[in-house]
Amino acid sequence: MTDGFHFVRHGETDDNLRGVRCGGDRDIPLTERGVEQARQAAERLRRSGRICGLVIAGPLDRTAVTGAVFAETLGVPLLRRDWLRERSLGDWNGLPIELTRPWFAAGETPPGGESEGAFAARVLDGVDELANGPAGLLEHRPLLVGSKGVARILLHRLAGRPGVELGNCEVVAFTRLSAPPGGPGWWRCDPLAVPLATPLEAPLEAKAGACCPA
Repeated sequence: MTDGFHFVRHGETDDNLRGVRCGGDRDIPLTERGVEQARQAAERLRRSGRICGLVIAGPLDRTAVTGAVFAETLGVPLLRRDWLRERSLGDWNGLPIELTRPWFAAGETPPGGESEGAFAARVLDGVDELANGPAGLLEHRPLLVGSKGVARILLHRLAGRPGVELGNCEVVAFTRLSAPPGGPGWWRCDPLAVPLATPLEAPLEAKAGACCPA
């Protein structure tokens, strides 16, 4: 099968610059640089010639604005889906990433936040509805706009690529394969192929300690 979808992490925020946690229960805007990142990435996607007939963004400002920039640049509709909301981090919001990394690795649940299991189930249920629901949205090869934690679930649980971390406005493509649903290799993930006039994206690589959302 050749159907699939694209995914992009939102543009830069102040919390990204500060290196602190920012969950789905913390709604902050993009920086000016973050908006520009979205514009440049959207233009690269447009020039790549890849089919993308729909943008689906998470509900938070950082993903909604990024999604709006992509939709405008590509000239396609924009939808919102709550399942693309980042994991709620409760009392861990605003804490340094390095401080909290061991807690994520140990599978702890943030006080007042969302468990890893509940978060993963929400995201994967959303993908299942996208891929198999009656609306047939996958036919449009949509671009999903979310945060790093959502990308982590997609990369690890769908494509079997644990430890891979996406940068701000990095675009990847997920292709559904012929393996049984939920089985190894059901989805393949590839970096975006860009025009020769633009520097090529580096291959996705596992980064040490990059198993947690920010």
